[in-house]
Amino acid sequence: MLLMGNVKEPTPLVSINVVVDLGGQYLWVDCDRNYVSLSYTPARCNSAQCSLASSGACGTCNGPARPGCNNNTCSLFPENTVTRTATGGEVAQDVVSLQATNGKNPGPVVSIPRFLFTCGSTFLLEGLASGVQGMAGLGRGRIGLPSQFAAAFSFNRKFAVCLTSTTSANGVIFFGNSPYVMLPNIDISTSLIYTPLLINPVSTAGVFSQGEKSVEYFIGVKSIKVNEKSISLNTSLLSISSVTV
Repeated sequence: MLLMGNVKEPTPLVSINVVVDLGGQYLWVDCDRNYVSLSYTPARCNSAQCSLASSGACGTCNGPARPGCNNNTCSLFPENTVTRTATGGEVAQDVVSLQATNGKNPGPVVSIPRFLFTCGSTFLLEGLASGVQGMAGLGRGRIGLPSQFAAAFSFNRKFAVCLTSTTSANGVIFFGNSPYVMLPNIDISTSLIYTPLLINPVSTAGVFSQGEKSVEYFIGVKSIKVNEKSISLNTSLLSISSVTV
């Protein structure tokens, strides 16, 4: 399994702080400002990379060639899901490195040499935490982080998020199967409660194609309570046409 701390990208490796987006479609990074990499490779039109990213858009860029601006490349629409702002961005590959773990102890830093992501623009960072350079999408899409990590390291498409209770400490995200051991040597995976996930047949992205399903995670809700008192509402509004997965 992988333990996600700072994403390290590009070559030479540098740490990039990103906002973790639970239902985000994929990783997008600001390529307009200070993105320099020897291993950056744009995804050419009609390539296997574009097909995997479900990108049929093909275009050119007016300006000197650089990360995020190349001719004959496919594109997606990276979105700031906090401000609900989206723009066109080049699909590309680069090296991504993360801290590995066996679920109990830290392991070596491991790398994916051709990790698919999308170049965003600097203005997309508005409204996000200071110092971040993009957003890491954990959604169920084919180039979301869980899918790419599972394919690269041959584990199940699973992840577990442990949020910190204070701003002075880091949270943690485990990718892959349990155990998920936290200090002081507590395996939190033994006490998890599970519920079926549902598929929303209508995309919730800012930009999407007709018939595209949402990559976000949905659960079935039958009622809402506050202080053990049921909220009066039309319960049909809680349902969704879906199938369990």
